[in-house]
Amino acid sequence: MSVEHYFAVGLAIVIVGGWLFDWLMHTVAIIYGIRRLHRQLPTPSPEDLPGVSIIKPLVGVDPHLYANLESFFKLQYPNFEILFCVQDESDPAIMIVQKLMELYPKVDAKLFIGIKYICPNGKINNMIKAYEAAKNENLLISDSCIKMNENTLMEMVSCMKPDVGMVVQMPFFENRPKLGFASVYEKVYFATFNARSTLGGFATGINACTGMSCLFRREPVDKAGGLAPLGQYLSEDYVLNRTITQAGYKSVLCTSTAQQNSGYSSVGTFHKRIIRWSQLRIALLPHLIILEPLSECMLMGACASWAIEYLFGISSMGVFLMHILLWFLLDYTLLRIVENGPLPFSKFEFVVAWLMRETLALFLTLQSHRNTIVKWRHKKYKLNWGGKIEEV
Repeated sequence: MSVEHYFAVGLAIVIVGGWLFDWLMHTVAIIYGIRRLHRQLPTPSPEDLPGVSIIKPLVGVDPHLYANLESFFKLQYPNFEILFCVQDESDPAIMIVQKLMELYPKVDAKLFIGIKYICPNGKINNMIKAYEAAKNENLLISDSCIKMNENTLMEMVSCMKPDVGMVVQMPFFENRPKLGFASVYEKVYFATFNARSTLGGFATGINACTGMSCLFRREPVDKAGGLAPLGQYLSEDYVLNRTITQAGYKSVLCTSTAQQNSGYSSVGTFHKRIIRWSQLRIALLPHLIILEPLSECMLMGACASWAIEYLFGISSMGVFLMHILLWFLLDYTLLRIVENGPLPFSKFEFVVAWLMRETLALFLTLQSHRNTIVKWRHKKYKLNWGGKIEEV
């Protein structure tokens, strides 16, 4: 036997092992999703409910901003405050906030205008005034695109046990049929690839935090230096989770999902978001340069079909087609679990969106390697290894 043969056998065994690991993580995500999402948790007694300070960083206005912000004024929770942060006094979001504050005078709400520069991360600079003024130990950072149900804050607090330092909502999307296919495409992405990563991560203890909607204890963050150390990164949510878990607390997934409800949507702009997220993940965790593409359906299917044919003589085409079909069915199952009901679009739309996402995954990942400059809002940042940023 030649050295080339032994190398090929070894490579094929490694690929099959990785293929089986992908199936394991897919299965773990589905089981954890069934056990965790949309579960009814016991509601704490009123005297055990802590105060919560909700920090809402805002930049600009979209057609759904009023409805998104109003949902926070309607929260059914006895003790909370809403701290709105706007970095520019000419931002039209100010008028919406002021109108809602007048409409709901009984809600404890405050508006902070202007940034306090403490780090390169613009979102952190926008929030720092509200963070310093927050009167509660428990803080909820919530993006402007998030729309909440009346009982969502109660659900998040119900997950905050004595040994828990952070409660994360897995990002998903509101039903937005008027936005067409792009809204379907976004939902499929967040309920398949993103759900596998998030559910699988929380099930196995991997940091899979996303900062669109997260409730956390202030104490461990303040002990680590406050928000300034987090602001050295654009992935401040990942570093926030790491800071809290290093302090000895657990990070858990909320039973409800974070409902994104942005008023604009297109496939092109969503691809730019995917590329930016990939850039941030790779800079923070360089080993994902290899591991992330190999967790994708098409590339892993192609590699596994070659490896199985080489090792066992089974038709590579047959293995590849079986792989695609099974992956598709598991993703459909995961989508139904995250949606918690029938799909708000047709099965044909799901097939088209799923095929589009899977076939473009490798291309979009390669696009994220083209440069180290990330565009976020109206600013540009240079990404360094380890995830730290420099403002350009």
